[in-house]
Amino acid sequence: MQKRKTVEKLINTFGEPKDDYYNFELIERYFRNRDNSESLQVLSDKTCNDLDMQELFMFTDRTSSKIGQQYLYNKLRNIPKDDNNQNLKEEIIEELTNNKELRTNIQQELSKLNKDDAYYLSSLFQEDHIKPPKWFPFVKILSVSSLISLILSVYNINMIFVVLAIFIVNLGLHYWNKKNLYEYLGSIPQLIKLKKVALNINRNTLLSRLSPNLQESVKVVNQVRNRMSFFQLEAKLQGDLEAVVWGVLELIKAMFLLEPILLFSILKRLNSKKRQIEDIFCYVGEVDTLISIASLRYGSDTYCIPNIHGNKIDADKIYHPLIEHCVSNSIIVNNKSVLLTGSNMSGKTTFIRSIGVNIITGLTLNTCFAKSITIPRLKLFSAIRISDDLMNSKSYYFEEVLTIKEMISDSQDNAQSIFLLDEIFKGTNTVERIAAGKAVLSYLTKNSNIVFVSTHDIELADMLNMEYDLYHFSEKVDDQNIDFDYKLKPGKLRNRNAIKILKLNGYPTDLINEAIEITERISYNKTVLLNQKQTIK
Repeated sequence: MQKRKTVEKLINTFGEPKDDYYNFELIERYFRNRDNSESLQVLSDKTCNDLDMQELFMFTDRTSSKIGQQYLYNKLRNIPKDDNNQNLKEEIIEELTNNKELRTNIQQELSKLNKDDAYYLSSLFQEDHIKPPKWFPFVKILSVSSLISLILSVYNINMIFVVLAIFIVNLGLHYWNKKNLYEYLGSIPQLIKLKKVALNINRNTLLSRLSPNLQESVKVVNQVRNRMSFFQLEAKLQGDLEAVVWGVLELIKAMFLLEPILLFSILKRLNSKKRQIEDIFCYVGEVDTLISIASLRYGSDTYCIPNIHGNKIDADKIYHPLIEHCVSNSIIVNNKSVLLTGSNMSGKTTFIRSIGVNIITGLTLNTCFAKSITIPRLKLFSAIRISDDLMNSKSYYFEEVLTIKEMISDSQDNAQSIFLLDEIFKGTNTVERIAAGKAVLSYLTKNSNIVFVSTHDIELADMLNMEYDLYHFSEKVDDQNIDFDYKLKPGKLRNRNAIKILKLNGYPTDLINEAIEITERISYNKTVLLNQKQTIK
């Protein structure tokens, strides 16, 4: 009955985001410790903050295990160099979507690895294990001595004093080792579960093709199966058995120093089996991630599999998946970059983030939120959410300077890159902002790079129209309302509504009139200056 309810719940929630607590410190453990040098790019914390990576992860995460969570997070943070094995993965996603029985059976298996202890499993192959101290051979001598003296006490009652003396020493060593033991009390029992789950999933012929060498990896890990079972028993005792039974076993373990001897014996063997453990971990994580992708697609109103090739971006009805009822837009970027103008709240930054998020999900999960999309395989950098670093006495402008300096360096890479910027150099004065902004934006487009940038400076649009396609977002303002349509429109923004919005919000009439007068004067001076330059030419 309980199993039937579980299956029904899994079927009914397929396609829906999880309602769960997310501990990102634990979720990120695998990613932070992994060597991702084989990737085209590891997304920086800065870019992930700009594009709301944690929220994106929580939206895409439909996994059933903690291992799947860690594997999916690592996948989202790494842009791969190629689409290795993607055809097989798509075949599996389709099968998992259509075959409810197979999918729910696998989800039930994966849920066996859904306790927080599973987050620490990656430490078994990513971190150096504790090494025994130089005097550790003395521990084995004490263990044997305890056994011999206990046997001899049957024939000579005086030996009981020797037993007691050795026991006191062993008891101290036993509790000295507790700290070492607790470090592995969660992860090693999870390894036993991981192995069983992997074997059960691998019985499916299609899924077994993901890791042809899985059986060999399991066989190697099985060499320490019996010793690891001790940790499984220890973990169970702490939660299930009576205190009296636990106390008796604790005395026996202390007398013969079973815990330190077994612990360091297992760690020595596991240290030589890290690659095999990681193979099993990645296999289970990949399967869980593929179910997650299947659920993500099933629950999306509009999604597509990206066409990844060439140097252009062609997006039809692209939208931001984290924004409910998000207005979609279409754009083609070919041999030029994109400069967006428009007022605040009109949709510029959201559109830029939509591009960034879809490039991430497209290149990592082979899934985009659009009717159709073509994107290059490229690196992604951003300067959207910048703030003062008060702890290091750095102003907003200085933080922005450092961020864009890194972009300039990244733009020289042989790999094609895309740069996302919001209001470049808005931390400084108008003249220098426009001058520096034009120079930087021209520089970033070298080496076939693509730039998406928003600005309030219409002058930049005039200066960059040979290198950038111009688009804008606009709103309608009347005496009573502001209406944003969030639709991307070609060309630069021509209507200025900032002062109208001040009027709409009840600013004093004389203040509004003065602002209008100053605006007209500045516009007139600019027109005169422009005509003078054209006359000189």
